Amino acid sequence: MHRSSFLALLVSTALGLHSFAAEAPKPLKILLITGGCCHDYVKQKDVLKEGLEARANVLIEHAHSPDKSMKPPIEQIYGKPGEKPNPDYAKGYDLVIHDECASNQNTPEIITAVLQPHVDGIPAVNLHCAMHSYRFGNYKQPLAAGADNGRWFEYIGLHSTGHGPQRPIAITFTEPTSPITKGLTDWSTGNEELYNNIAILTAKALAKGKQGDVETVVAWTNEYGPKKTRVFSTTIGHNTATVADARYLDLVTRGILWATGKLNDDGTPAAGYGPAAK
Repeated sequence: MHRSSFLALLVSTALGLHSFAAEAPKPLKILLITGGCCHDYVKQKDVLKEGLEARANVLIEHAHSPDKSMKPPIEQIYGKPGEKPNPDYAKGYDLVIHDECASNQNTPEIITAVLQPHVDGIPAVNLHCAMHSYRFGNYKQPLAAGADNGRWFEYIGLHSTGHGPQRPIAITFTEPTSPITKGLTDWSTGNEELYNNIAILTAKALAKGKQGDVETVVAWTNEYGPKKTRVFSTTIGHNTATVADARYLDLVTRGILWATGKLNDDGTPAAGYGPAAK
């Protein structure tokens, strides 16, 4: 090959590689919110970050409060005492994971701010105690459609108010056609809390969990608000051993990819969003 032709080939190849690299998908930027009562969020936030980033092309950033009350001061969202809550807390993120346990956070203005990104179309994943957060009034009773104190449950798509004892839960996937569950196998957890179902609102069930004779929906999807924002939720995930379980992390990863539109129909990540893309 003539020297000038060889150099031209090298330049062309280099330009092609540069173009390929420039077009590679950026990681999904995810805000993980943790803190509050009853769980080891100090460990679990890192277990989730490591496990999810190992399974998909995602970048997890923390909004963590070390406060262990049922009203943790998550300043990034709620603001400092005397400040107004921040409805733009999720700006720049592709998805929010709500893993906080804010069961006594009952200020309507704060609840409005927490929900605002999802009203605006930013997808979400909700884990365990997120289902029992942001509630007030007589929330333990079935709620009328449009009730002000039911806005969080409307977003979740399912109304839950409590749980049973810590015992193993037998999980059965009930919707095999969903890309989230396709190919996943039923399994049993270690000691976990089975959350009740007061009412299934607009949720589409994916899995049920059973303790003895009690069986409830434990994983589901929802489309929320005028923009049909995609929301995935699972009530599993009380103990760190469960959060670290590969089967749990696989399920949550698929929920993330589904919510952001990066999950193929066969349950595999869309091109550029699997772990090999990093």
